[in-house]
Order: sequence, then C-alpha cells, then structure tokens
Amino acid sequence: MHWNVVEVRPEPGRCLFVRFEDGLSGHVKFADEELTGVLAPLREPAFFRRVFIDRGAVAWPGEIDLAPDAMYADLKARCHATESHNSPECPRPAPQK
Repeated sequence: MHWNVVEVRPEPGRCLFVRFEDGLSGHVKFADEELTGVLAPLREPAFFRRVFIDRGAVAWPGEIDLAPDAMYADLKARCHATESHNSPECPRPAPQK
C-alpha cells in the first residue's frame, strides 16, 4: 500500500518525522490530550524515542501502533492545503519519460 511507512524518526516535542513509500513525508505532532489509554506511555520522552516500523506502521514496544492510513491521509490533506508541491513534505511527481 502507498501508505506504508518506510522511515520514522522521533524529534523533540513529541513529534515524529514519517516518510511513506510513495515519497509523502511530514511531521506528526502529538498533544498531551491525545496520549491517553494505551498511548499514555508515549508521554515519556525515552519511551517515545523507541519508535520503530512494524509491517509498514509506526509502532512502539508493547504492541502500541498507529494507523498508517489515517496518518497518510492527514499529511496528504495538509500537503494539498498548502498547494505547494515544492514543499519537502509533498511528494514530487515522477519524471516523465
């Protein structure tokens, strides 16, 4: 699927850089109010930095994962909202042959 995550990198401020297999990339920031229930461990910075990719999804130890399709849709919508396909967060079209 085009929404498989191929790169994830934790960044300061409970933020992740993610890149999908089609080239779409961007930053996903988490607010405190989003980190409840099973996501509560992500409030701890050391735990948050343990992020990894599991079968195309962003994941953490303890079977915590995020739906890549929802993350993809959010980043894609932000990309189109800026209407700037020169943005590093927007995929560039493949060159025409």
